Amino acid sequence: MPATPRPATPEPTTRESRSRGVAVVTGGSAGLGRAISRELAARGWDVAVLARGEERLAGTVRDIEERGRRGLGISTDVADREAVERAADRVEDELGPIELWVNDAMAGVFGEFLETDPADFERATAVDYFGFVNGTRAALSRMVPRDRGHVIQVGSALGHRSIPLQAAYCGAKHAITGFTDSVHTELGHRGSKVKLSQVDMPALDTPQFSWVKSALPHHPQPVAPIFAPEVGARAVADVADRPRRRTWVGRSTVYTILGSRLSNRAADWYLARTGYSGQQAKDVDSPMLPPNLYEPAAGDQGAHGAFRDREIRHSLQTWAIGHRRLASAGAVVVAAGAAIAGVAALAGGRSR
Repeated sequence: MPATPRPATPEPTTRESRSRGVAVVTGGSAGLGRAISRELAARGWDVAVLARGEERLAGTVRDIEERGRRGLGISTDVADREAVERAADRVEDELGPIELWVNDAMAGVFGEFLETDPADFERATAVDYFGFVNGTRAALSRMVPRDRGHVIQVGSALGHRSIPLQAAYCGAKHAITGFTDSVHTELGHRGSKVKLSQVDMPALDTPQFSWVKSALPHHPQPVAPIFAPEVGARAVADVADRPRRRTWVGRSTVYTILGSRLSNRAADWYLARTGYSGQQAKDVDSPMLPPNLYEPAAGDQGAHGAFRDREIRHSLQTWAIGHRRLASAGAVVVAAGAAIAGVAALAGGRSR
């Protein structure tokens, strides 16, 4: 497939004077993927981006090269396994061995399951699930023989607790979690040094809510709290720096996953009553973009969506990933304080 032209790479301007290796980001030309591509480049990675929209690919390559790294944009439909393999071959031919592969590409449909066209449902599943399968296969088939490399799956809180109106997306994210766990055990059986991680995201303000194929009466919106895409990008880059098996980004993700584990029935009851209104913005009157389900929307929309005024730009969880020693020390202090308070309370009770 055609690729975006690349101007000559400028002299490095980031804090990394030498490349840390070659990274691939699927869906890296918009939204969270765009923010991930920028963040990885800023940390010294050469970045290849696999996405469909030519204008957005060109814009992302410029972002990467402005940060002093080599960028490569390849027009790719991740649901096409052979296209992903061809893209991976080209990345290694032009940039070198792939050391990091981030699966992030997604497409969506909003509406009740019975009102969703079966073809649309299958297309969303092909991108959101099989796109990850295809990317993981392409990455591991090259990394495992070299016995090095790292694959990061961009998961979601909705891969642990489903909500109404997004059955295709939720189903795919659940499937990614099960698929990743299975492959992780196979790498362990091999004794492979290849790392496999999953980073589960909260609601993010990205263009997907303007170009998702929607049957809703009002503008789709992320379920609050809404985080800036850079929050998720920093978490992915931190996991690339210091690999860990599973990461939850944002307090809402933590609450969603733990709450679901405690009581699915209560979550069902709550979401049946709030999940419809919580995903629609009656106060947003900006026009929807053409759906990008089958064809990429025209233009370069960048990383952010229509809800910048509601974005949360920091997360305790992402701070803790990048400051593990301080976070661990803080946890010890809190635990010690709680223990002392408990002992004091017990002693006080006995003295009375």
